[in-house]
Amino acid sequence: MRLRLAAGGPAALKVMAAAGAAAAPVQLLWGGPSERTLAPLSPPWAPALELDSGTVLFSPNAICQFFFLAHGEEPTDLTNQWLEWEATELQPAASVALYAQLVQGKKGLEAVEALGKLLAHIEQSLSRRGTAYLAGDTKSVADVVVWGTLFPVLRDETSLPIELQALRTWFQSMTLSEACRKAADSVLMPKALLEFKSYLQKQPPPCLAMEGAPSNEPEEEEGSERALTEEEITAAAEAWARGAAALPKPWKPQKPVLPVEGMRNVLITSALPYVNNVPHLGNIIGCVLSADTFARYCRLRNWNTLYVCGTDEYGTATETKAVEEGLTPQEICDKYNAIHADIYRWFDISFDYFGRTTTPHQTTIAQDIFQRLLARGFLLQDTVEQLRCENCQRFLADRFVEGTCPFCSYEEARGDQCDKCGKLINAVELKNPQCKLCRGVPVVKPTRHLFLDLPKLEERLEPWLEQSWATGDWTANARYITRSWIRDGLKPRCITRDLKWGTPVPLDGFRDKVFYVWFDAPIGYLSITANYTDQWERWWKNPQQVELYNFMAKDNVPFHSVVFPCSLLGTEDNYTLVNHLIATEYLNYEDGKFSKSRGVGVFGDMAKDTGIPADIWRFYLLYLRPEGQDSAFSWSDLMLKNNSELLNNLGNFINRAGMFVCKFFGGTVPDMVLTPDDKRLLARVTLELRQYHQLLEKVRIRDALRCILSISRHGNQYIQVNEPWKRIKGDEKDRQRAGTVTGVAVNMASMLAVLLQPYMPSVSSAIQGQLCIPPECFVLSHDFTCTLPPGHRVGTVSPLFQKLENDQVEALRKRFGGGQAKQTPPASEPSPAPATLLPLGDPQLIQQLTEEVAKQGNHVRQLKANKAEKAQVDAEVAKLLELKKQLAVAEGKSPEVPVPKGKRKK
Repeated sequence: MRLRLAAGGPAALKVMAAAGAAAAPVQLLWGGPSERTLAPLSPPWAPALELDSGTVLFSPNAICQFFFLAHGEEPTDLTNQWLEWEATELQPAASVALYAQLVQGKKGLEAVEALGKLLAHIEQSLSRRGTAYLAGDTKSVADVVVWGTLFPVLRDETSLPIELQALRTWFQSMTLSEACRKAADSVLMPKALLEFKSYLQKQPPPCLAMEGAPSNEPEEEEGSERALTEEEITAAAEAWARGAAALPKPWKPQKPVLPVEGMRNVLITSALPYVNNVPHLGNIIGCVLSADTFARYCRLRNWNTLYVCGTDEYGTATETKAVEEGLTPQEICDKYNAIHADIYRWFDISFDYFGRTTTPHQTTIAQDIFQRLLARGFLLQDTVEQLRCENCQRFLADRFVEGTCPFCSYEEARGDQCDKCGKLINAVELKNPQCKLCRGVPVVKPTRHLFLDLPKLEERLEPWLEQSWATGDWTANARYITRSWIRDGLKPRCITRDLKWGTPVPLDGFRDKVFYVWFDAPIGYLSITANYTDQWERWWKNPQQVELYNFMAKDNVPFHSVVFPCSLLGTEDNYTLVNHLIATEYLNYEDGKFSKSRGVGVFGDMAKDTGIPADIWRFYLLYLRPEGQDSAFSWSDLMLKNNSELLNNLGNFINRAGMFVCKFFGGTVPDMVLTPDDKRLLARVTLELRQYHQLLEKVRIRDALRCILSISRHGNQYIQVNEPWKRIKGDEKDRQRAGTVTGVAVNMASMLAVLLQPYMPSVSSAIQGQLCIPPECFVLSHDFTCTLPPGHRVGTVSPLFQKLENDQVEALRKRFGGGQAKQTPPASEPSPAPATLLPLGDPQLIQQLTEEVAKQGNHVRQLKANKAEKAQVDAEVAKLLELKKQLAVAEGKSPEVPVPKGKRKK
């Protein structure tokens, strides 16, 4: 391919950047506007791409799209929308701005006046979506094209309004990327720019099309604020005036939680984590944390909610891990079940019951389902070819075999599924198979197994699916994956394995086998509930009264949408089937994948050792929850979101609102006299509140979090505009205005405490304590009401969040691999400074830190007594000093820790 570019031309910039970003193999031909040899009819300064076929592309955006498509990156609806917007809206305005700069000599904000609304649109879109890039969490052709149009105008960043923080962050990130930086250096050379300026001076000034006439019908574009109606403003003011008395009364179910006639009964499960490993952040957000957030929301809505989960303990994975660690399968299960439970407890996951599958109830229920399927003719017997290891004298279950995937040639595919391409495979299909136990080469031998007759059950499955899709909320990926299974035609699925660790098969001729884990594991939801209450059937055999939500990552979808429902439908026993199947995409780590063995990524048992509180982890994981596409954990982005969204936006607003009450009004909420502007704010907040409900009712957890942050942004803007700290020093009218603004703001903070509870329960509790929010107000309504009326006394207000420093984050990045480090740092490296985010004077925190200081002090003394290496002792002493600093801060003392007695400063 030959790419002709005219140096100095803005269009060349985006094309050059796209070629670099997509690693396009092009031959560059540089020239001026008069050298249009490839595309004689193209406009001056336009680039041209001659393909090997002889076809010539001279639309800059088409060339950029071609490069990305050739690189394997398919366009999405969102990238196409951005490209159309860039061509029809941004390019004309950028031409006006560039002309103003180069020809008319305008500078700064005056030069980019024509871009004002368009820059605000990008800012709103980035803020609303909460993604690092325009179309998601990874760079796309849309980012390159939009950046390429903006950069010639915004090279001097003083032209970029300071309040557009999301846009500034995106623009800086793009500018610093290698492809964009090289493109700018190559295209925008001083001599070429002078030539381009000379060309522009000979052209008439570009002008924008006349803006449309004002309309009362706002565009329903995401990110833009629609106009409020008088009815909405009046309704919001009336709801506010009704106060806390208008709120529903919080309802607490009896224990155990059981379905209640006439109530909305919500049963929530998250995919049972394998017991044989430690969950990483991707596992946590994909299942338990997402389900927990929704369960907390349901409880705040007074829905009768039961949330169950537990460890999946049977199967090959457990046997494999037991062999690796030299333990029995039961010992492995006991060890890792405790690890899982401890991790979820630290993340504040609010299970009603967290159990396990190695119980008598599991055996009873699984065997009953099996017997009913057998009696109704939905099971088949067949002889299959299976790998047998003669060295080990056993048939090898899927996970005891590794080899090369027959579909994508990945060399470490398991015998049941390829982790790279995701396809399900039979172990005998693997190329170059190896026994994982002895590394011998297994041979193919016949063995008899039992199969679930999915083709025979398909006529029951399909009408149920259509009904569930029509009435329930299934994520788009769940529907797509299920449809692909149906479209390809269902085949009998083996439900037995030649193992010892599992639920035994109660049928002569098969008693030496156990149930295959994907037949057995989903039944764990039932048996775990049975361990919680002997009235479990009131949940699981009650589809008339119960709504079932399943949470999982997308790789688990077919087992929950096809295999398990077929098993239950075939029993003809009135089982509750899934109404809402909620599947996430994958969360990656920095520029790669989580890997415990390579020390890459944060795993659940490590998160609490970072010093970053659980609620910050919860917030960030939910903020980038992979709802529509894969997303990636990034340390720098975690720091950015903590410092901007939590510290500067949410925490800043709530702290200021509470502090104004304490500082200006003696800790008592003042009288409020609402103006029309106040009532419009109430209506705007009500719209955000209702959007929050609409999104969470559809289980769009990530998007609903944006509503919380949007409300606090409205609050910060309200305070800034009204300046109560100045008005409180004025006349009676000004002081009254300061009281109204403070009262409205602290009530917004009170509502935010409730909205935050599903996401950040500890922070929510801290706000409740600081503002003394009555427990009866801790319930969700669709209206913004005055819950802290005049005369209400607040408590001691203190900051909710602490800044994450760059040095601290860089240390964590190195410690956890971050896609850069090749190995884990040595144990002697001191831990980064933990961030204490709980309120000052919190007695639980003080007690916890006192115990940790004592424990760490003993550890240091023991190391010294054992004459450990100096580097190791120094590292542990640093940890001790850091804990003492945290304790001092929690106690309200100076964080400077005195030098220990008997020691001299060097």
